[in-house]
This record gives sequence, C-alpha cells and structure tokens, in this order.
Amino acid sequence: MAFHRHTGPGSYTVGTMSERFDCFYCRDSLQGKKYVQKEGRHCCVKCFDKICANTCIECKKPIGADSKELHFKNRYWHDTCFRCVKCYKSLVDEPFMLRENNKVWCGDCTTTEDAPKCKGCFKPIIAGDQNVEYKKMVWHKDCFTCSQCKKVIGSGSFFPKGDDFYCVSCHENKFAKTCAKCKNPITSGGLTYQEQPWHSECFICSNCKRQLGGKRFTAVEDEFYCVECYKQCVAKKCAGCKNPITAGFGRGTSVVNYEDESWHDYCFKCTRCARGLANKRFVRHDGKIYCAECPKRH
Repeated sequence: MAFHRHTGPGSYTVGTMSERFDCFYCRDSLQGKKYVQKEGRHCCVKCFDKICANTCIECKKPIGADSKELHFKNRYWHDTCFRCVKCYKSLVDEPFMLRENNKVWCGDCTTTEDAPKCKGCFKPIIAGDQNVEYKKMVWHKDCFTCSQCKKVIGSGSFFPKGDDFYCVSCHENKFAKTCAKCKNPITSGGLTYQEQPWHSECFICSNCKRQLGGKRFTAVEDEFYCVECYKQCVAKKCAGCKNPITAGFGRGTSVVNYEDESWHDYCFKCTRCARGLANKRFVRHDGKIYCAECPKRH
C-alpha cells in the first residue's frame, strides 16, 4: 500500500501586468490588470477561467486563477475539494491514497476499509485487535460467542455445527451422547457396545476394573469380565478336566450340561473307550460316563 503527496499547483503564473500586453484570447489590454501566464501566453483572468482553467475532478467546476489548485497524475482539485471521501478530512498537507473512481482516502480510512470484517459485528478488525480465525472467517475476540448461551468463547475450545458455534458445555448438553453407565456426556473417544455408547474408562471388567476397549471380554447378567476374571470368578468348572469352561475364548465353544454338572464338549467322552459323546447316547454309572456299548462289554 503506497500513500502519495500531491505535486502542488499547475504550471502557470498569476501577476499584474505593468507593460503593454493584450489578452491572447479576447485582445483586451492587460496593462494595470491582473493576468495569467500559461505556456508562454498572457491572458486575462476571465479568459483563463473560461478557456484555460483545469476542471476539479471532485466538484467538476473550473479551478479559477483566484483558487488554489492541487494536482496528482494529471488529475486536478480545488484545495477545498481535496478531502478524504470517507471522513472528509482535508488532505492538503497529508499523505493520501487515490482509489477507484478517482476518490482520495486518508491513511486511517484506507487501513479501516482494507481491514477484514468481523463475522459477528461486521465492523473492521484493525491491526492489534484481538481476534479469532476459523476457516477463512474472522471475529473480534469478544464477538466470537456461543450460539446457545451467548457467552464469549474467545480463544477457548468450541464445536462448530453448520453456521453455529458452541462452547464445550453447551455442546455436551445439546449434542453429546450419554454414557450408558455414568450417564455423563461423551465429549471425545468412547466406544459402542450393543448400540449403546460408553466412556472408555467406564467400560471395565467388573472384577479387576481394567478397561475392556479393544480386548476380549464376556457379559454375564449386565456385568462385563475380561478373560482371566471370567475364568477365575464366573466360569463353570468342567467335570472332566476341572478347568474353567470359557465358551468363545478358545478351544471348545460348546458346553455339555447334565444334571448339575458341565463339560467341555471335547471332555464329554466315554471313560473306557474315550469316544466323544457330545450329542450322542451315553450311560452314567457310578458317576462316570460311558458310551452305550461299553457297559455291555464289562
């Protein structure tokens, strides 16, 4: 941005004629009269104003011999017309900017006009003003407010929603999902189980309290258990191998139940011939399991 200074009056001289000369245009005698000399020609004031005077670019009237003229880049003004188009301050002795439509601007108004406009109050944001920028938009710091509670967000955290902006508290109350356990809003992260949202720190093993996000677990009557705690605290013990029955956690995904006891499907076999008996006929004798044929061989 460059500011300029005008170059003063045009190249002509005004004086009073003491010798015998006639006006170049009307031929009237100029002796003892006020005259104007321009480009080597002498003329009376009347002819100068009518024929030779430059036209003020602001008021469109001639700049007469008795007026003060200012010019810049082949443009001319009366000194009284040389004012800022915005604030009307005289620029005769001030730096200025010549802008569209040949209008002159003072430095202060040029700075204000070129400054970005606040998205909130639509007023210019002058250098030095505290401001907030987001996606090529800018606000005065005090104009950047929550669309819900209207409190100033300023340089704090916020959440955009379409053309609106929300502070953390209002966003939580209006948009955030609620944790299925603690019932508080989930502001970031979290996980989903059976279409319900959870804080990661709330989705934990009921026994050891370790977080279960991304780990293997099982649910028993609305309680969650990691693999180890399920084996130790919840799982039934196999009547055959005496180890926990952890369906879904490894070998043996099926369970055989008979009376008050349970077996891994691979442990439910004939005591004599070791043939697997899951989903087959069997005989129980003296607390032991046999296939249908083995007791007959005894």
